[in-house]
Amino acid sequence: MQSGSKSAAKFSALQVGVAWQRFNGLMDETAHTFVRTSFSSVVRDNWDLAVSLMDAQGRQFAQSSRSVPSFIGTMPKTLQVMLKRFPAESLKPGDVLISNDGYHGTGHLNDITMVRPVFRGSELVAFIGSVFHSVDIGGAPSVNARDSFEEGLTIPVCKILKQGVENEDVIAFLTENLRAPDETLGDIRAQFAAYELAIGRLLKILVDEHIDDLTVLVEEILDRSEKAMRKAIEAAPDGSYSDKIYLDGFDDQPLTICCTVKISGSNLSVDFAGTSPQINRPINSVLNYTLAYSAYAVKCAFDPVTPNNDGSFRPITITAPEGCLLNPERPAPIWARHLAGHYLPPVIFSALAKLMPEKVIADCGSPVWNVYFAGKQDSGQRFVKMFFMNGGHGARPHQDGPACLSFPSNIATVPIEQFENSVPILVTEKELIPDSGGAGRYRGGPAQRLSFKSTSDQPITMTIRHERVDHPPRGLLGGLAGSPGRDYLNGERIPAKGRLDINLGDVVTFETPGGGGMGPPEERAAEKIAADIQSGLVTQEAADTLYRRGELKAQKHG
Repeated sequence: MQSGSKSAAKFSALQVGVAWQRFNGLMDETAHTFVRTSFSSVVRDNWDLAVSLMDAQGRQFAQSSRSVPSFIGTMPKTLQVMLKRFPAESLKPGDVLISNDGYHGTGHLNDITMVRPVFRGSELVAFIGSVFHSVDIGGAPSVNARDSFEEGLTIPVCKILKQGVENEDVIAFLTENLRAPDETLGDIRAQFAAYELAIGRLLKILVDEHIDDLTVLVEEILDRSEKAMRKAIEAAPDGSYSDKIYLDGFDDQPLTICCTVKISGSNLSVDFAGTSPQINRPINSVLNYTLAYSAYAVKCAFDPVTPNNDGSFRPITITAPEGCLLNPERPAPIWARHLAGHYLPPVIFSALAKLMPEKVIADCGSPVWNVYFAGKQDSGQRFVKMFFMNGGHGARPHQDGPACLSFPSNIATVPIEQFENSVPILVTEKELIPDSGGAGRYRGGPAQRLSFKSTSDQPITMTIRHERVDHPPRGLLGGLAGSPGRDYLNGERIPAKGRLDINLGDVVTFETPGGGGMGPPEERAAEKIAADIQSGLVTQEAADTLYRRGELKAQKHG
């Protein structure tokens, strides 16, 4: 454990707390500036982004509170790769580095990472980093891709701004490879504006708080976070705790993620030995992504209160065999890496369930469901739009699971009216599905049903990549599983992973998975069952079967 003694001599606990809160507040302000000036609905409405602050050594110490966990976890690692290409001493004020290399970044090409160095005079004092999802990244991303070269445009580490001036070569290759370059470039330039605001505010904080050496303060912040995490881990008994979870996979060939969590004193390790080998379909999770969502799960279970930064993860070691589903070798396809990576929190939570039942949740209706629609507007302009659909949240130790809440990612959804105004598609239904939440002492969150109808005279290409169809979200500690997901075209079942054209009048329907329950169903309070029946979330027939409470009848009033 690194010592923070020299920083303790310079900064009081009050000074550290005030500065720390101001840094995090600054990142929130920066993120809101980005969102307000963005061009795409995936940033403006879905908040598929993250903003963070790293010191001159590349250590992350502050972040926007509405950040996608995987982006926060991968950003410092991407910066280290960037600095190998452009060493810190070669950077100038106004430079901005960019890359979307999935193996060095967030795990797939659609997420673009950018970093701007912050100078105080001639001194490099920090880096402001951000990640956002670009719906289109060129090429033809497909659930049948056999390698990463098929998945779109790779932006190598380069400078998109050189001392404040746009690099015309980078702008040109983006423009020529994207179907809707104005949208992606609009989001990129929105971040340039956010950086300008952030830098001015950051330098003012350094003056206000009398911070001459930011690295000393950062060391104190990281040490405090490390101590909090070590204290939480040390409070748990030493031991080894294991679980495995099954993925739907492809062609009726399920895949397996194996997980062993070991606790020794104040150290914790997560090992994924035994996990299925990588496959030649794009659901492999690169190591960066695996590390991010594993560390996130440990943080949630052991120390959810302390503000997140690199110090929190010093006591944690995460390993996955090379060449496995969670640590593939280039050029394995990775476009839909969340179809493996989103299983990591539930498998870790399940391993820890008997050790710390008050700190974990049952399986959620994730990996997150979404659909890509690509086609032409009546005007002839091309569009590529993505719509997120969240399944039911897993039951919690003392509460039912919420409906349709994204986890482990925290993606929001686009308002229906706005979506319909942007594409020739109508949303004809959006409703909760009765009996979809897993039964238990606490019920899993209900799933939702959505239907989309094409109003276009031209074919619209639809791409889906959904899980939890064959292996629904599991219950925990005696709770029952939630409902499986389902996909339909004009009322007929279709495969959960595929790409097809829909025509005028066609209706596609998605039923997302329901969240798993927690605790034995027979322990559910009678008044909760009655309330579920009255609300319509649970039918009388299901209640009689699942809860063995045949004497309960729906109450028509009050």
